Amino acid sequence: METTTTARPTNDRPAGHDWEEAGDAWGSRARDWACLFEHYAMDVLTAVLPKIGVTEGTSLLDVACGSGLAVRLARGTGAEVAGIDAAASLIDIARERTPDADLRVGDMFELPWADESFENVVSINGIWGGCEGALAEMHRVVRPGGHVAISFWGTGHLDLKPCFRAFAAHAPDDHREGMRRTNGIARPGVAEEMLRGAGFEVIESGGRVSTVEWPDEDTAWRALASLGPAVPALERVGAEFLRPIVLEALAEVRDPFGTYRFRNDHRFVVARRPG
Repeated sequence: METTTTARPTNDRPAGHDWEEAGDAWGSRARDWACLFEHYAMDVLTAVLPKIGVTEGTSLLDVACGSGLAVRLARGTGAEVAGIDAAASLIDIARERTPDADLRVGDMFELPWADESFENVVSINGIWGGCEGALAEMHRVVRPGGHVAISFWGTGHLDLKPCFRAFAAHAPDDHREGMRRTNGIARPGVAEEMLRGAGFEVIESGGRVSTVEWPDEDTAWRALASLGPAVPALERVGAEFLRPIVLEALAEVRDPFGTYRFRNDHRFVVARRPG
């Protein structure tokens, strides 16, 4: 695919946003994330990929692709696939999984593809409050008549909420502010308005229950410690201090056999670029 791009502003992003810093956080435990947590997105991906018409011969870009789950699933349908993520270590894993995909390390606010390069674009829990500039980039690279889908945590049942509260309570103040801003997209109607503001027509809003299971507390901790929002707290207070607090917050989701079953309200919106 071409790599030329149209000149565009580079300042339409959240205050204090540093894509390389974000990539370092999300990539700090890349293998644990890829093997123990990334499959949280399976239910939403199973829903949205058919809705946007991903099939043999179509093209798909995944923005904030992580270790490439959506890319791998779309490639399995015969689609031509590409992805971008801020974490080089996650992109390394995505390349191992899908060697023929066009996968790049970079900033979702400055996508390195030409205008109208893709028939479909997705971002699974990559677009949050304050990411209007990234939506504008998605609008630029998707073809007229093409579709986009984004997902995010909703306001329903969230087993992750106590964990995120534990991370936030022990993180630096500026990180807590960032978490509050990004979570604003969960409010009903916010994601739809963000997409309309970027020039899309909203087609459908929906949701699924994201389910992740871990067989024991060591695996559960490794999975949760691989999340980007955990990193500032881990750097500030250390794993020895933080681990028992997080596992105590998860006590209610542990069954009599010691299995942790983590369920969360996972929302999505499908939209179309007019044309």
